[in-house]
Amino acid sequence: MIRIGLLSAAHLHIDSYAAQLRSLPQVALTGLWDDDAERRTRKAAEYGCPAFESVEAVLDRCDAVVICSENVHHPTLTAQAARAGRTILCEKPLATTPENARTMVDLCAEAGVSLYTAFPCRFSAAFQQLIKMVRHGDLGEILAVRGTNHGQCPFGWFVDPALSGGGAVMDHTVHVTDLLRVLLGSECASVFCEADSGLLHGDFDDTGFLTLNFENGVFATLDASWSRPKTFPTWGDVTLGVVGTKGFIELDMFRQQTMVYDDRRGTATYGGWGSDIDAGLIRAFIESVETGVPHSEIASGTDGLRAVEVVAAAYRSADTHRPEAVLRA
Repeated sequence: MIRIGLLSAAHLHIDSYAAQLRSLPQVALTGLWDDDAERRTRKAAEYGCPAFESVEAVLDRCDAVVICSENVHHPTLTAQAARAGRTILCEKPLATTPENARTMVDLCAEAGVSLYTAFPCRFSAAFQQLIKMVRHGDLGEILAVRGTNHGQCPFGWFVDPALSGGGAVMDHTVHVTDLLRVLLGSECASVFCEADSGLLHGDFDDTGFLTLNFENGVFATLDASWSRPKTFPTWGDVTLGVVGTKGFIELDMFRQQTMVYDDRRGTATYGGWGSDIDAGLIRAFIESVETGVPHSEIASGTDGLRAVEVVAAAYRSADTHRPEAVLRA
């Protein structure tokens, strides 16, 4: 039996990860820690696992951990899990600064444990098909990519920069940045970003638009805004439009959906019927824990670091209103 501990339920994604873990017969959720006592008790009951008041109590009872705390706490929790020798799946962004992300990567390497970044979009069947087409040369030479990751503002600690490290640019740049790195096989060299709080008028950025220049000469744009209204049928989107010398292709990661009209809730929502990207991520994570072999399909800690480096350059650019180089930590 693979024993999995949960370190914090602060991030919204923990509900999906816990559901996927509970669906696997070889997995047992052996404990949840959260620094919020009410949330700890409520979520442990929801997930059907014990609640513990200390991180150490969870680490003593597990083989691996899933970290879903507020972004700023990722480094501390990762360090504790690494010292205990536990395999780690950490929610994105890996950290709020490249320096902290680098420390996390180095600590896990020194401890000999695998550190993974939760980028489930890699497991989209549509994205995997796009990768095959690009590598087969169906689109010719890739020239440019247009990406989006719109969403609804989650509020709570997400809009407190002291806990989140930023706003929409921090929250929604990393997914598409990771997809672009995989798609292009190249690192981002520089970023131009404009960001503001024009939608919600808070002390955080809710709107961000980026142009990313890659080392291989390809450029990409990304709308990483919290621009979906409360009444939108789903939380947001992930799309890519890829321009090549032989053609153009559109990817809409969540297009496999049915419109559901619900009179009880008074809403219309999208009901997804396609592949479950979180299921792919969790299955790969458990396979790595079972075999003790690093999994090549999951984003590594270094992949998470590279995405955070792009976010840092984006925020510098938003301040200077000039393109900024992506600095390697």
